[in-house]
Amino acid sequence: MSKLVTTPNIPDSDGFYAQLLAVHEELDPAQSAALNARLILLLANHIGDRTVLNEALQEAAQTGD
Repeated sequence: MSKLVTTPNIPDSDGFYAQLLAVHEELDPAQSAALNARLILLLANHIGDRTVLNEALQEAAQTGD
């Protein structure tokens, strides 16, 4: 069983963040939300570990505003 990694773990995280923002440019709010939903589902499928996914859901629900 894996555990959710919450410490920085993405090489060139600033570059990834810039890429994430760029893919949303010129999208309206509905298109942006749909893109986010597709990305979440793709990454969740890649992870595949329900324990990790449950931890991620709980973490996201606690820290969002």
